[in-house]
Amino acid sequence: MKILVTGGSGFIGSHVADALSDAAHEVTIFDIRKSPYLRPDQKMIVGDILDQECLDKIVENQDVIYHFAGIADIDECAANPVDTAKHNILGTVQLLEACRKVGIQRFVFASSAYVYSDSGSFYAASKQACESFIENFSELYGLKYTCLRYGSLYGARSDERNSIYKLIKQAVQDGKIVYRGTGEEMREFIHVQDAAQISAAILQPEFENQNIIITGSEKMRYIELLEMIKEMLGNKIEIDILPSERKAHYKITPYNFSPRLGRKMVNNPNIDMGQGLLQCMAEVYEKVHSEKHEEMGLFVNDTKPE
Repeated sequence: MKILVTGGSGFIGSHVADALSDAAHEVTIFDIRKSPYLRPDQKMIVGDILDQECLDKIVENQDVIYHFAGIADIDECAANPVDTAKHNILGTVQLLEACRKVGIQRFVFASSAYVYSDSGSFYAASKQACESFIENFSELYGLKYTCLRYGSLYGARSDERNSIYKLIKQAVQDGKIVYRGTGEEMREFIHVQDAAQISAAILQPEFENQNIIITGSEKMRYIELLEMIKEMLGNKIEIDILPSERKAHYKITPYNFSPRLGRKMVNNPNIDMGQGLLQCMAEVYEKVHSEKHEEMGLFVNDTKPE
């Protein structure tokens, strides 16, 4: 199928684009910047999700739309409610309208486990609004959809907006992790490649007009994650847990009572948490120490003494 991935230059979007290409689909990436991960078998269109004329044009001759464009960071959304409404809600509605005009076969939306949570601030509110618009477009115009409610993702291509990346960077760069919270916060971490494979697998008819929850198979407390990172780095880092006044994030579960249920999917087999963390550490180390490169599994310093 011909598939357009909006926001395909980003963390999760680029991995989903790759998973779709691996499944032999014809993938086009649409983003405000060119993807640094663009493959030879993928096409790239640079544009703005708020440009309706552009959206009308790019959805032509596409079969499926995967929509990842928008502001994905909870703190950024909390600080910028107007921009959140424009890029997350208005951008989605404009894309839905473009899809309605040409009769897209499936609209796949990158939602969140926060969607019906009391946590998540304007980020959660934007996801709730988008899911409501998607359901109404389905009821009024017959547009088939699948909402993917992602949990706590980690893995390659992330940045400091990602909690695990941020913790590992502190450890590698400063030899110390400063964590704000109690350490008892629970998450079901899922490697981004596992999430991407699940995302590509939902094009089967059984997932039409469904809400799919994509999280890890096991719960982990943050204190366990911190100790795991410390041990993997030779127990040479310091962990400092400080109180936090942040209310945007949940402690144990993002869910509160809601009649709009979702089906949970896990990847089997999945990427082991330890192996996933090692991958993240290698990527972070390479960025922090850009003068080094890897040879035979060891990092070598290219700089020469004066």
